[in-house]
Amino acid sequence: MRVVLLSTYDLGRQPFGLASPAAWLREAGCDVRMNDLAVEPLDEAAVRAAGMVAIHLPMHTATRLASRVIPRVRALNPRALLVCYGLYAQPNEAYLRSLGADHALGGEYEEDLARLALGERPAPAAGLPRLAYRVPDRRGLPSLDRYARLVDTAGRERLVAYTETTRGCKHVCRHCPVVPVYEGRFRAVPREVVLADIRQQVADGASHVTFGDPDFWNGPTHALAIVRALNAEHPGVTYDATIKIEHLLRHAGHLRELARTGCLFVTSAAESLDDAVLARLDKGHTRAGFERAIDLCREAGLVMQPTFIAFHPWMTRAR
Repeated sequence: MRVVLLSTYDLGRQPFGLASPAAWLREAGCDVRMNDLAVEPLDEAAVRAAGMVAIHLPMHTATRLASRVIPRVRALNPRALLVCYGLYAQPNEAYLRSLGADHALGGEYEEDLARLALGERPAPAAGLPRLAYRVPDRRGLPSLDRYARLVDTAGRERLVAYTETTRGCKHVCRHCPVVPVYEGRFRAVPREVVLADIRQQVADGASHVTFGDPDFWNGPTHALAIVRALNAEHPGVTYDATIKIEHLLRHAGHLRELARTGCLFVTSAAESLDDAVLARLDKGHTRAGFERAIDLCREAGLVMQPTFIAFHPWMTRAR
């Protein structure tokens, strides 16, 4: 079957959410075209020829953009099987079906996409499958120089790779889109799969890696083994990761090893400086803990990049 995998938006990076299912679909014998609408136009000829069109929805912005693309795909190819997949697909299934989608797949979607392409039904919805992960197949994606770059302290622009060492999250913060899909579970991607994905992106010119796990230290032993191996194989390659404040505090003894192995900065979802709001969000940290985590990162030689919720129901003019 001819399959078109579409991405509408992925934070300026080469879409892992296309490359990963492409490996499964090509292994199943499908002719796969990957089309990243963030950096290239919709390939209308490929859509017209496709037996299945699948759109990756990892976040809200991607879903809003896809809402404009789905009717266009339907008009170009009314007979194609149209699938939406990713964190925002299942929670928005009714809406996506109203636009013309035939299926909405949540987390761990690769095997089900291959099943659908082969004319089979997806696995039963109950439970989260345990997949034997493949190395993402990035052949046919726009080159890394089409995506966002890292500007280092010397002012040099560096190409950025993206991969994931785990999927899902063992925490259930109330504002997080991962929680409705993974429900407090996470899956570790085998070290050799992660390193092979990094290796192919370094060969394509990347000299920095973004680890896009919802939380890099859901499995700190697993994560540290990977960055040690990364540093040993590619000593000039740096990286960044997202780590919860709670984990930075609990595993503070490992922060210096992150710096030693090439970590330039850590992103952490602080979300608010109001302890009452943090409790409502079930974030697992306080303002004092956030301030302590900043100090610990600084002492270890790391930069922390906190993120915050811009608007929430408990916001007042004073705070």
